[in-house]
Amino acid sequence: QVQLVESGGGLVQAGGSLRLSCAASGRAFITNAMGWFRQGPGKDREFVADMSMFSGMTNYADSVKGRFTVARDNARNAVYLQMNSLKPEDTAVYYCAAERAVDIRGLPSTLHYHYWGQGTQVTVSS
Repeated sequence: QVQLVESGGGLVQAGGSLRLSCAASGRAFITNAMGWFRQGPGKDREFVADMSMFSGMTNYADSVKGRFTVARDNARNAVYLQMNSLKPEDTAVYYCAAERAVDIRGLPSTLHYHYWGQGTQVTVSS
């Protein structure tokens, strides 16, 4: 049984920063990639960023490029999301994801990830 546990969400003012963490656990679990999605109020879940656990290659949504940074810790089967210059429109539940489909064209969607965390709330006040 694979479990993804997120932490680090909270309330922050616009322009502030937060760091999300996600740790994967499970017997002999090795994943090819881990990443982050988010779902704002009344919106679909959307891709934010991810990283190959093997090559370190990253992908970012245009809306977060230059502000968010994804990082990994292979030894801990963990992924992190450093969020800077936060905006009110970044308010959402942020979900960690693991085990990405191969041979994806373009950015990943929710269909391309197999395991999901429960989510952590990020609220950015104006």
